[in-house]
Amino acid sequence: MGHMTSETPQIRPNPNIDLAGMRLAYPEIPLDLEHLDLDPYRQFSHWLVEANQHPAIIEANGMVLATVGSDGRPSTRTLLLKGTDHRGFIFFTNYESKKATDISSNPNASMTFPWLPLFRQVNIVGIVNRVPREESEAYFATRPWGSRIGAWASLQSTPLPDRTALEERWAHFAHLYPEGTEVPAPPNWGGFVLTPTQIEFWQGRRSRLHDRLRYEWVNNSHWQITRYYP
Repeated sequence: MGHMTSETPQIRPNPNIDLAGMRLAYPEIPLDLEHLDLDPYRQFSHWLVEANQHPAIIEANGMVLATVGSDGRPSTRTLLLKGTDHRGFIFFTNYESKKATDISSNPNASMTFPWLPLFRQVNIVGIVNRVPREESEAYFATRPWGSRIGAWASLQSTPLPDRTALEERWAHFAHLYPEGTEVPAPPNWGGFVLTPTQIEFWQGRRSRLHDRLRYEWVNNSHWQITRYYP
């Protein structure tokens, strides 16, 4: 048996948490073809509205974005969906962030919307591209003043020596662009759109016999719906 090194992670079970025993009996809510809209964007909109109306779901547009860097290592983070249209699913970020540098080297990405209180999730896979600059600037102008200042203050995904350094940068830009004045969009900030090649709707069901119905873009012409084993 080899020796443990400082590079070998050691996972110690917490005696106060029985992970193996964590189980929840899901209700019997079916998801069949007759329940689906033929257009996956409309189907997504239907589920998004229901998620937004559920009192236990705080931010229905919250999603987990997965990317792969130039080193082949995957990375995930939670952020907010800010739009949908004929191109796909739109979000905004710092173009020098980890997610953005990953996308610049590998535009393949996925999104997951975990609407757990509804026993639902939506998984989307596709190709990511930047939105036009004027679109990014138009959205930036709608953000609260503090969020716009925060976009200038944060050198996203770079090491931060301490919290004070971040607060000092925020104070600097708050002084430069006082509340009530125009705050321009930083040149390194903007939007992306993920154009899907597949969109899967997952509904939890009893005995783990979940429903998985996936729209797949076929021959660059139409959506095909396929049921998958759970």
